[in-house]
Amino acid sequence: MTTNEPARIELTLLGQTLTVRSEADPAYLRSLAAFVEKRVTALQQGGVRDPMKALVLAALEIADDLHRAREEKTRDAGEVEARLGALVELLDRVASDPPRRT
Repeated sequence: MTTNEPARIELTLLGQTLTVRSEADPAYLRSLAAFVEKRVTALQQGGVRDPMKALVLAALEIADDLHRAREEKTRDAGEVEARLGALVELLDRVASDPPRRT
């Protein structure tokens, strides 16, 4: 196996063993699988009995979390850009018309 070739990694999710090929750190992938399993388990404890339905709902919840985080990041970046623009304008005004000392 070369360093660029993806490794075969076994993950267990909902009692099923899945073999995936990835260049990602196996511990990281296992932590992702554990995260998904935790979300599925929470849904099942909340009354969703069908494992496939719980898995799909967990995937939708995780996708929603990701989407909201991306929107927030974009919104925050826009706010930072606007504030920086206002500071640049203020600095330009001060630099072009410095206060007079008496």
